[in-house]
Amino acid sequence: MAQGFIILDFGSQVTQLIARRLREFQVFSEILPYDVDLAVIRAKNPLGIILSGGPQSVNDPVAPLRDVAVFPELAPVMGICYGMQLMAKSLGGVVETSKTQEYGLQSVQ
Repeated sequence: MAQGFIILDFGSQVTQLIARRLREFQVFSEILPYDVDLAVIRAKNPLGIILSGGPQSVNDPVAPLRDVAVFPELAPVMGICYGMQLMAKSLGGVVETSKTQEYGLQSVQ
């Protein structure tokens, strides 16, 4: 298999878009379920791991959880939305609900 990026899907609406954008840059990408066995990820020797977003908060009782602390030993890791929350929580951070929620296009100041 060609070496590329692994995208772990936590239920995001844009997981396919992320993969397509990588492929448009001629970079191999493969979407796998968030709970795929670590041995499968390790065997693929990815260039990077993307934790795709999802509709929940890591603080929800039914949120899809997995320990991601070992991922940086395998490859650089990027979390998007839920994936970022999961990274923070797995690495000892605290995820709190903000007063306002953001959806869609947002300006960064």
